[in-house]
Amino acid sequence: MTDSPRKSIDELTWDNRFQALGTAYGRPQTPTELPDPFRIAVSDEAAALIDLDTADPAFVSTFAGNRLPADCQPFAHRYAGHQFGVWVPQLGDGRVVSLGQVRNRAGKCWDVQLKGAGKTPYSRHADGRAMLASTVREYLVSEAMAGLGIPTTRALCVIGSSLKVARDTWHPAAVLTRLAPTHVRFGSFEYLFYRSQFDHLAPLADHVIEVEYPDLAGQPPGQARYQAWVAGVIERTAELMAAWQSVGFVHGVMNTDNMSVAGLTLDYGPFGFMDDYRPDAVFNHTDETGRYAFNRQPDAALWNLGCFVQAILPLLSEDPDTAIGMGQDLLKAYRPAFDAAYNRRMAARLRLPDSPATVDLRDRLLTLMAADGADFTRSFRGLCSAAAGDEGAWLAEFSRPDDAAAWLRDWRAAWPVSAAAMAECLPAANPRYVLRTYLAEQAIRAAQGGDYSEIERLQRLLARPFDEQPDMAEYAKRPPAWAAEIALSCTA
Repeated sequence: MTDSPRKSIDELTWDNRFQALGTAYGRPQTPTELPDPFRIAVSDEAAALIDLDTADPAFVSTFAGNRLPADCQPFAHRYAGHQFGVWVPQLGDGRVVSLGQVRNRAGKCWDVQLKGAGKTPYSRHADGRAMLASTVREYLVSEAMAGLGIPTTRALCVIGSSLKVARDTWHPAAVLTRLAPTHVRFGSFEYLFYRSQFDHLAPLADHVIEVEYPDLAGQPPGQARYQAWVAGVIERTAELMAAWQSVGFVHGVMNTDNMSVAGLTLDYGPFGFMDDYRPDAVFNHTDETGRYAFNRQPDAALWNLGCFVQAILPLLSEDPDTAIGMGQDLLKAYRPAFDAAYNRRMAARLRLPDSPATVDLRDRLLTLMAADGADFTRSFRGLCSAAAGDEGAWLAEFSRPDDAAAWLRDWRAAWPVSAAAMAECLPAANPRYVLRTYLAEQAIRAAQGGDYSEIERLQRLLARPFDEQPDMAEYAKRPPAWAAEIALSCTA
């Protein structure tokens, strides 16, 4: 991908198909200029998705929002959503401006958004800016999730500034450029449904189908195509939840306005990868009830899907009762799809057949990990060394090594291949490195002091999370004691 010739910003092919849908879905919005912009971090891998040459002299000014490419059409998207279960009728891109969609050489479109680009009609009395801290966190986790193979929006770059923004105190501002085939959310459809703007549902659904469900795009618009599309959204959401659960990822703010109809991880706020395995882990200190705790994420996704399906009922049938029945039938597919995807992913982590016996072994291991406070990532990665004969290092993760040793014997007895084959194949399914909360915090603190080298170092590390990378072994250790004091919230 990176071997293809790159284009300057003014050579990119802008499509702007979302903006062409009209003002029922948002408003034209020019970014607010960012004073004294400078480059902090750039993902060449993300840039390759739109064939972009990151050495373009106009790079910084463009992605600061200070210079607009000739053919782009900046736009702020409007949506609504259920936030912690409470209906909020008007939300929208309060600090995000979409420059438009870029079509790459392969014909795929990517929506290019500037996050922290200033006020929009949907800013709700906020300043439309983003803090450097939250921008760095989203930049790092977007690319880390891509390295893990988990569907996600991508982060192109972080542009810094001399500007300060007021939150609890004054913080450096920054702009994040992110990419996705579409940034349309469950809440995009809820906004239209609750305002009885039913005529606008189909054009938005057709847009999403065209850009992200190409196997359905050839079907004529109608109820059958929309039913198949909704089934696809449900399946992708189930797959995404299974991916999160399999690596110990907690999103933190699974509101319907933060759920992607493309099955992408969207809008990283107070997220986290678990250190010690706690099934009820919460990474948002404002989530007092644990609504979006780790072990409640699959059910939260189903609840959100229910809101989404309700919003598109007029597309399923003209008869309300028939539409409701169809929607309920479609939602019944979620739990089996999630269970199948989760079982498959966790069986892969153990390198065992996807079977009831493997489910039992998996659940026993997780029970041991929860009881002993074992590190989630290290416990699974440690199976690599255990398979190679170094059982002591793996057993050291547990406070009750006798129980862990009994599990290890049963796991060995279930191996479908030799010890050598297990030791060889296990690393590819069990990452050695994840973006631990304290690692992101260290990078943020350094960046706030003007040192951006840790961002680059983490980006390189997390692009290859399954590789040993001996010179980076420190990043695979348990977190230091001070990491327990880090508090995450929705402050942006």
